[in-house]
Amino acid sequence: MNLQEKLAILADAAKYDASCASSGANRRDSRNSKGVGSAGGAGICHSYAPDGRCISLLKVLLTNRCLYDCHYCINRRSSNVRRAAFTPAEVVKLTLDFYKRNYIEGLFLSSGIIRSADHTMEQLVAVARSLREEHDFRGYIHLKTIPEASPEIIEEAARHADRISINLELPKQESLDRLAPEKNLARTKEAMGRIRLRLDDAADRRRGGDRKLRHATGQSTQVIVGADASTDADFLARSEELYGSYRLRRVYYSAFSPIPEPSAILPVKPAPLLREHRLYQSDWLMRFYGFDRREILTPEQPNLDLHLDPKLAWALRNRHRFPLDLRTASREDLLRVPGLGPRNVDRLLSIRRFAPIRLADLARLRVSLPKVRPFLITADHRPPATELDSDRLLARFAPKPEQLELFC
Repeated sequence: MNLQEKLAILADAAKYDASCASSGANRRDSRNSKGVGSAGGAGICHSYAPDGRCISLLKVLLTNRCLYDCHYCINRRSSNVRRAAFTPAEVVKLTLDFYKRNYIEGLFLSSGIIRSADHTMEQLVAVARSLREEHDFRGYIHLKTIPEASPEIIEEAARHADRISINLELPKQESLDRLAPEKNLARTKEAMGRIRLRLDDAADRRRGGDRKLRHATGQSTQVIVGADASTDADFLARSEELYGSYRLRRVYYSAFSPIPEPSAILPVKPAPLLREHRLYQSDWLMRFYGFDRREILTPEQPNLDLHLDPKLAWALRNRHRFPLDLRTASREDLLRVPGLGPRNVDRLLSIRRFAPIRLADLARLRVSLPKVRPFLITADHRPPATELDSDRLLARFAPKPEQLELFC
């Protein structure tokens, strides 16, 4: 099998992994050095940087052969797919060739488990080590690590990569026992904890003046939504734990999609992409808006409303807290107004120091007036007292009814 055929198989096999962005990674470049490559500072994997650039990377598996038999994975041991494997030298060559042709700015490398977790991680590390030490590659490198691998090998991976990640896959051990029997939640969290300690130590050394230290700047993970019976509350509880205890950069939510020749215990239908989107919105509320997961979901309502974004749903459940007066409301309260984000809240706090805020000011900030009007008092607007108490408010934000198609 030639290199092009391997690339076609192993690039396609890698497409299911979403946790390949690079937010927060240190920017490296080859200016004033003999190195090769340049790492973007805000996004990788066909993401967009703040200046509008689309930043891409070579995203491949080292091999799609695997000892594990995870039911949701197309590369599982029992899957009937065409198999291929790169050598570390082939991945290095592809990365350098693609970079020199201006196709990519970095590498995302994962792998099926071959022989053992340690052997697989040694192969992944060999790629990163060769790029960094032999070719002085300054581009972005993201390595997918294996929790069962030795701590020493994972530590070496962190020395060569900008980002490392371990896929959690499912939020509960009972789900893993059923769908991925070789994986263990406690072992994964233990590996995340060790990585977190190494990242903290490296950050302290950099703050102490060790500017030459090369070390990953964060870790991320991915969970599959809709492959098991886990509720949205289960996913958010696990994410809250990962952000709080292990300080992950991101948790990625990937809606389950049926694979060719699926296992009989998997769902027949894919999970709604809108459910994935609502989880991302809720994740954002917890990370940047000061929400607790218990405010977003309750034991009585463990799943997100697919028809309303979670911030609006919370506001409708807590109408007694509105309307807020823009002259006196705190930043924390304003962040909970549907239609207002952190940037505009900070702008409004600055504006109100010098002049009363009117609806026209909100419009100039490109705030959605229909969304915020029921929840805010401005210098020229006060919502009717009955508006927040009426079911008409919910009807205003509910999706419009659609005509169903008729089939003969």
